Amino acid sequence: MAGKKTKVATAGTIKIKQIGSPIRRESEQRLHLKGLGLGKMNAIRELKDSPEVQGLIRKVRHMVQVISE
Repeated sequence: MAGKKTKVATAGTIKIKQIGSPIRRESEQRLHLKGLGLGKMNAIRELKDSPEVQGLIRKVRHMVQVISE
């Protein structure tokens, strides 16, 4: 396979903190928070940095804060 370039993903972690309440939010947004392992205010989780996690963060970006990448 000479000449083909492959993309190598760097396996890092990302720390997120919940800063917004899921009260009066759509049920789908609550499920996104649960998928991130959050649910209570000021909860902090360290997750593997992947496109799936980035997508979930993007969906609830008004309720979470990225602490470190």
